[in-house]
Amino acid sequence: MRMLLSRRASELKPSATLAISAKAKALQSEGVDVIGFGAGEPDFSTPVHIRDAGKRSLDRGETFYTPVGGLPDLKNAIVKRFMQDYGLDYKPQDILVSCGAKHSLYNVFQAVLDPGDEVLILAPYWVSYPEMVALCGAKPVIVETSESNRFVPDPDRVESLITPATKMMLVNSPSNPTGVLYPREVLLELARVAEKHDLLVMSDEIYDKLLFDSLTYTPFASLPGMKDRTVMVNGVSKTYAMTGLRIGYLACTRPDVVKAAENIQSQSTSNPSNTSQAAAVEALTGPQEEVERMRSVFEARRNLMVEGINQIPGLSMVRPDGAFYAFVNTAHFSGKTHIADSTDFAKYLLERHHVACVPGAPFGSARHIRLSFATSEEVIRKGLDRIRLACQEIG
Repeated sequence: MRMLLSRRASELKPSATLAISAKAKALQSEGVDVIGFGAGEPDFSTPVHIRDAGKRSLDRGETFYTPVGGLPDLKNAIVKRFMQDYGLDYKPQDILVSCGAKHSLYNVFQAVLDPGDEVLILAPYWVSYPEMVALCGAKPVIVETSESNRFVPDPDRVESLITPATKMMLVNSPSNPTGVLYPREVLLELARVAEKHDLLVMSDEIYDKLLFDSLTYTPFASLPGMKDRTVMVNGVSKTYAMTGLRIGYLACTRPDVVKAAENIQSQSTSNPSNTSQAAAVEALTGPQEEVERMRSVFEARRNLMVEGINQIPGLSMVRPDGAFYAFVNTAHFSGKTHIADSTDFAKYLLERHHVACVPGAPFGSARHIRLSFATSEEVIRKGLDRIRLACQEIG
C-alpha cells in the first residue's frame, strides 16, 4: 500500500510537554511515586463561582451551537477586561474566541502565513510555535538569546535576521519556558523593528496575570503604533485554572485577519464549548480575588524553586519574573556517564528518580530542562531532594 500520511503530518513532532505528562501519568498508574514537574497547568481547582456558572448554563439547557466566533456576552466581557486592565479599546468584532489560546495561535498562523513566509521566533520558545508555523509551509526563524542577558532578546539581532520573506514576529512575555518578562524598553525596540519592516506581531500574553516582584505588565498592542499591527492572544486557562475548559481568544483591529481566522475555525472546530464560554464570562466579569491568591502562591513556589536549584551544585537558572516555570541549566552534567545533553538528564531523572520534567531541546536549548512549579511546596521540596541526589550520582 502506498504511503498515506501527508508530508506535513510525517514531519510534525508531538508536543514534548504533553508526551512527558503522559509518560509520568502512565508510571503513576502503575503505582510509581512520580514527582510531576512537567505539566504547564495550574494545580488549583477552578474557582467555585466559575464552576457554578458553567453548571447554571447546563441547567438552562445551553448545550447547542453558539456563533462560531464566540458568544456576544463573552466577547463583551473580553473587551471590558482589556479596557479595565490595560486601557485598551477593542470592539466585539475585534475578538475571536477559540478552543484555547493554542487554537487562537493556530488559526492566525493559518490565516496569515503562506509557504515561504518567515516568522521570527525568540528563543527559548514554547514548543508548539515552530511546529504550527511549519504546518503552514512557512519557515520559523529562530532568534537566539543569551542566558547571561536573562534570555532577553537583542533587538539588533532580531532585525539582522529579517529578510524580504519575513512576515511576522512572535513575542511571548512572560516567556514559556523561562518565565522572563521583557523590559518595556526592549519591547519598544521590538515595536520599532516591527514598524520599520512592516511586520505583523503575534503577542502571546497568556501569562500576563502571573507576574512576581510587583512587576507591571505591558501589552504589546499598548506600545505606540502597535495596536493595528498586533494580534494579542490570551485565554482563561492559566489565570483562572481552567485549562481543560479550552477557552482562548485573540484581539486584533484588522478585520481581514479576524474574519479569515474565524472562517478557518468555522471549517475546523466551529464554536468553542457553549458551557465553557459561560464559565469564561464569569471568570472575566466575576470576583478577581482568586487570581491574586493563586498568583501569590505561585510567587512563593517560585522563590522555593529558585533557592532549591541554586543550592544544588552543577545546576543554575535565571530567576523567573512570571508564569510557573524554571528553565534550569544542566550543561555541567553533559558528557558525564550516560548524559549527553539535557534530554538524557531528563530521562535519567524520570527513570532513576521518578521526577518528570521536560528536556530543553524542544524549547530551543539542549542545555536546559524545564521544571513547572505548578505544584505544592511539599512536592517541590521532595522533587528537589530527588534532583539533588541524581546530580550527586551523576557526579
